[in-house]
Amino acid sequence: MKKHFLATLLLGVISLAAQNPNQVQSLVIQLPEASQRAVAGQRLAMTDVTIVYHRPLIHGRKIFGSQLAPYGQVWRAGANENTTIEFNGNVTVEGQSLAKGIYGLHMIPTENEWTIIFSKNAAAWGSFFYDQKEDALRVTVKPAAAEMREALSYEFEDLKQDSARIAMRWERVAVSFRVAVNLVDTTMSSLRDQLRSLNAFNWMAFNDAAMWCVEKKTGYDEALRWTDRSIQMEERFENLETKSQVLKGLGRNDEAKTFLTKALDKATVLQLHSYGRQLQTRGQTQEAFDIFRLNAKKNPDFWIVHGGLARIYSAEKNFDAAAAEMRKAIDGAPSPQQKTALGNLLKRLEAKQDIN
Repeated sequence: MKKHFLATLLLGVISLAAQNPNQVQSLVIQLPEASQRAVAGQRLAMTDVTIVYHRPLIHGRKIFGSQLAPYGQVWRAGANENTTIEFNGNVTVEGQSLAKGIYGLHMIPTENEWTIIFSKNAAAWGSFFYDQKEDALRVTVKPAAAEMREALSYEFEDLKQDSARIAMRWERVAVSFRVAVNLVDTTMSSLRDQLRSLNAFNWMAFNDAAMWCVEKKTGYDEALRWTDRSIQMEERFENLETKSQVLKGLGRNDEAKTFLTKALDKATVLQLHSYGRQLQTRGQTQEAFDIFRLNAKKNPDFWIVHGGLARIYSAEKNFDAAAAEMRKAIDGAPSPQQKTALGNLLKRLEAKQDIN
């Protein structure tokens, strides 16, 4: 057993020396390494993916299919100790499930097909102690020709909110595999945890969580409980309006209208205008104009109200009336930046252009 250990250790030393014969290495103290440690990371939805590896350089050598990374043999997918990949949530890799955790990352290269291995042993030295019985998952992918890379690197590519391709690039080879998460499940789980922290004492946290559900059209029952918690803490336009949207999502339209009316009664002039603009961005033009009219009725002399009326007149092609309202908005705007932005809208109205 001792002889086997010493032989394996010697192989590690030889491997280190082969990386750069002029690089001083030590088994007992830390020195600058020929293959420097690196970390690559990316968040997918609410799940963090972290790769820790060492970056060997080519130094004019042939890499794949050579003694450094022989075809058909398990390769450490980097240099020095284990390359590791960690997921702090459950994921899929090339469509196959993989539980959260930290894994040793190994690869088996061939000319036309590579095997990507996720080992439950993440503490081994390179691939010298690799044991297939410790595999958590294996997937098979195709290598691709790529631009020359002197240093091995791991990169996150084709990034989406809930997925990415992780590419190992070295020499003129790129090998990638897709990692994905369940956006709704992971986010809802994270929200539940966050709402048991200090966030649980903030009305905004529960409201924002419910709004995410509305945006994604999911979890309405839980979102309703969250809006109720928010309203219990502090009844505001924001959470009353959110509750109206949640109720609408549940098909409880009469209740939704009741809570929207209650929300609008509590809204400030700026909140009303902002809500009207949100309705416009959703394509609910007439509903937006109804809000602008309500705001004008409740707050006839406030500067931003004239901006809302200008949008109504603009949609009706009554550009003279729209321009007159916009000038009133400019006169009352409190900051130079706001006056400039409104002035640009006025120029469009004067040119008979709709500003909506």
